[in-house]
Amino acid sequence: MRIGDAAAAAGLTPRALRYYEERGLLTAHRTSSGHRDYTAEDVRHLRAVRELLTAGLTIEDVRALVSAIEALPANRRDRPTLGEPRTDGSRADGSRADGEPGLCTVPNMIVRRRLAYLDERIERLTELRDGLAQRVGGPLRDLGRDLDPARTSAAG
Repeated sequence: MRIGDAAAAAGLTPRALRYYEERGLLTAHRTSSGHRDYTAEDVRHLRAVRELLTAGLTIEDVRALVSAIEALPANRRDRPTLGEPRTDGSRADGSRADGEPGLCTVPNMIVRRRLAYLDERIERLTELRDGLAQRVGGPLRDLGRDLDPARTSAAG
Protein backbone atom coordinates (compact mmCIF):
# COMPACT_ATOMS: atom_id res chain seq x y z
CA MET A 1 0.00 0.00 0.00
CA ARG A 2 1.11 3.55 -0.66
CA ILE A 3 2.31 5.96 2.01
CA GLY A 4 -0.99 7.83 2.39
CA ASP A 5 -2.96 4.62 2.89
CA ALA A 6 -0.40 3.19 5.33
CA ALA A 7 -0.28 6.44 7.29
CA ALA A 8 -4.07 6.61 7.55
CA ALA A 9 -4.28 2.95 8.59
CA ALA A 10 -1.68 3.56 11.33
CA GLY A 11 -3.31 6.80 12.50
CA LEU A 12 -0.41 8.93 11.28
CA THR A 13 0.29 11.51 8.65
CA PRO A 14 2.51 10.71 5.67
CA ARG A 15 4.95 13.27 7.04
CA ALA A 16 5.15 11.43 10.39
CA LEU A 17 5.63 8.13 8.59
CA ARG A 18 8.53 9.57 6.58
CA TYR A 19 10.00 10.98 9.78
CA TYR A 20 9.82 7.57 11.48
CA GLU A 21 11.56 6.06 8.47
CA GLU A 22 14.20 8.81 8.53
CA ARG A 23 14.83 8.10 12.22
CA GLY A 24 15.30 4.38 11.64
CA LEU A 25 12.05 3.12 13.15
CA LEU A 26 10.92 1.49 9.93
CA THR A 27 12.40 0.64 6.56
CA ALA A 28 9.98 1.02 3.70
CA HIS A 29 10.09 -1.40 0.83
CA ARG A 30 10.35 0.27 -2.56
CA THR A 31 8.57 -0.60 -5.77
CA SER A 32 10.53 -0.87 -9.01
CA SER A 33 9.52 2.72 -9.72
CA GLY A 34 10.91 3.86 -6.35
CA HIS A 35 7.61 4.42 -4.51
CA ARG A 36 7.34 3.38 -0.90
CA ASP A 37 5.29 0.23 -0.43
CA TYR A 38 3.95 -0.79 2.98
CA THR A 39 2.50 -4.07 4.20
CA ALA A 40 -0.08 -4.83 6.87
CA GLU A 41 2.86 -5.83 9.11
CA ASP A 42 4.40 -2.38 8.57
CA VAL A 43 1.12 -0.77 9.63
CA ARG A 44 1.03 -2.94 12.77
CA HIS A 45 4.62 -1.91 13.48
CA LEU A 46 3.77 1.79 12.98
CA ARG A 47 0.83 1.54 15.38
CA ALA A 48 3.12 0.00 18.01
CA VAL A 49 5.66 2.79 17.48
CA ARG A 50 2.95 5.42 17.85
CA GLU A 51 1.71 3.79 21.07
CA LEU A 52 5.21 3.66 22.55
CA LEU A 53 5.78 7.32 21.72
CA THR A 54 2.40 8.23 23.18
CA ALA A 55 3.31 6.27 26.34
CA GLY A 56 6.26 8.61 26.88
CA LEU A 57 9.22 6.94 25.23
CA THR A 58 11.45 8.98 22.94
CA ILE A 59 12.31 8.25 19.33
CA GLU A 60 15.72 7.02 20.52
CA ASP A 61 14.09 4.72 23.09
CA VAL A 62 11.78 3.26 20.47
CA ARG A 63 14.64 2.82 18.01
CA ALA A 64 16.58 0.86 20.66
CA LEU A 65 13.50 -1.26 21.37
CA VAL A 66 12.98 -1.96 17.67
CA SER A 67 16.62 -3.01 17.37
CA ALA A 68 16.35 -5.30 20.39
CA ILE A 69 13.17 -6.91 19.08
CA GLU A 70 14.63 -7.36 15.61
CA ALA A 71 17.67 -9.05 17.18
CA LEU A 72 15.42 -11.71 18.69
CA PRO A 73 14.83 -14.88 16.69
CA ALA A 74 11.41 -14.74 15.02
CA ASN A 75 10.02 -17.44 17.32
CA ARG A 76 10.85 -15.34 20.42
CA ARG A 77 9.33 -12.05 19.31
CA ASP A 78 5.94 -12.80 20.82
CA ARG A 79 5.61 -11.79 24.44
CA PRO A 80 5.59 -14.85 26.75
CA THR A 81 3.94 -14.84 30.14
CA LEU A 82 6.17 -13.38 32.86
CA GLY A 83 8.05 -15.99 34.84
CA GLU A 84 7.46 -18.69 32.25
CA PRO A 85 10.70 -20.54 31.50
CA ARG A 86 11.57 -20.81 27.83
CA THR A 87 13.13 -23.68 25.97
CA ASP A 88 16.45 -21.81 25.71
CA GLY A 89 16.74 -21.52 29.50
CA SER A 90 15.82 -17.86 29.71
CA ARG A 91 12.84 -16.46 31.56
CA ALA A 92 10.25 -13.95 30.37
CA ASP A 93 11.88 -11.21 32.44
CA GLY A 94 14.95 -11.55 30.24
CA SER A 95 17.18 -13.30 32.74
CA ARG A 96 18.85 -16.54 31.84
CA ALA A 97 19.38 -19.61 34.00
CA ASP A 98 23.17 -19.08 33.78
CA GLY A 99 22.85 -15.57 35.26
CA GLU A 100 23.69 -13.74 32.03
CA PRO A 101 21.30 -10.98 30.96
CA GLY A 102 19.05 -11.95 28.05
CA LEU A 103 17.90 -9.82 25.14
CA CYS A 104 14.63 -8.98 26.89
CA THR A 105 16.57 -7.00 29.51
CA VAL A 106 17.22 -4.30 26.89
CA PRO A 107 13.54 -3.23 26.70
CA ASN A 108 13.30 -3.43 30.50
CA MET A 109 16.37 -1.22 30.87
CA ILE A 110 15.03 1.30 28.36
CA VAL A 111 11.68 1.55 30.11
CA ARG A 112 13.25 1.73 33.58
CA ARG A 113 15.63 4.47 32.41
CA ARG A 114 12.74 6.49 30.92
CA LEU A 115 10.66 6.07 34.10
CA ALA A 116 13.59 7.20 36.26
CA TYR A 117 14.06 10.23 34.02
CA LEU A 118 10.35 11.11 34.21
CA ASP A 119 10.37 10.65 38.01
CA GLU A 120 13.33 13.06 38.27
CA ARG A 121 11.55 15.58 36.04
CA ILE A 122 8.33 15.30 38.04
CA GLU A 123 10.25 15.84 41.28
CA ARG A 124 12.07 18.86 39.87
CA LEU A 125 8.90 20.37 38.40
CA THR A 126 7.06 19.83 41.69
CA GLU A 127 9.87 21.65 43.53
CA LEU A 128 9.71 24.51 41.01
CA ARG A 129 5.92 24.72 41.29
CA ASP A 130 5.99 24.70 45.09
CA GLY A 131 8.75 27.34 45.15
CA LEU A 132 6.86 29.56 42.74
CA ALA A 133 3.63 29.22 44.70
CA GLN A 134 5.40 30.12 47.95
CA ARG A 135 7.29 33.08 46.49
CA VAL A 136 4.58 34.66 44.38
CA GLY A 137 1.38 33.29 45.86
CA GLY A 138 1.03 36.21 48.28
CA PRO A 139 1.93 38.99 45.80
CA LEU A 140 -0.44 37.53 43.21
CA ARG A 141 -3.29 37.43 45.75
CA ASP A 142 -2.54 41.06 46.63
CA LEU A 143 -2.45 42.03 42.95
CA GLY A 144 -5.83 40.35 42.45
CA ARG A 145 -7.30 42.35 45.30
CA ASP A 146 -5.84 45.59 43.89
CA LEU A 147 -7.45 44.88 40.51
CA ASP A 148 -10.88 43.96 41.93
CA PRO A 149 -13.27 46.71 40.65
CA ALA A 150 -15.48 46.45 43.73
CA ARG A 151 -12.56 47.18 46.04
CA THR A 152 -11.17 49.96 43.83
CA SER A 153 -14.47 51.91 43.68
CA ALA A 154 -15.12 51.42 47.42
CA ALA A 155 -11.68 52.77 48.25
CA GLY A 156 -12.04 55.83 45.95
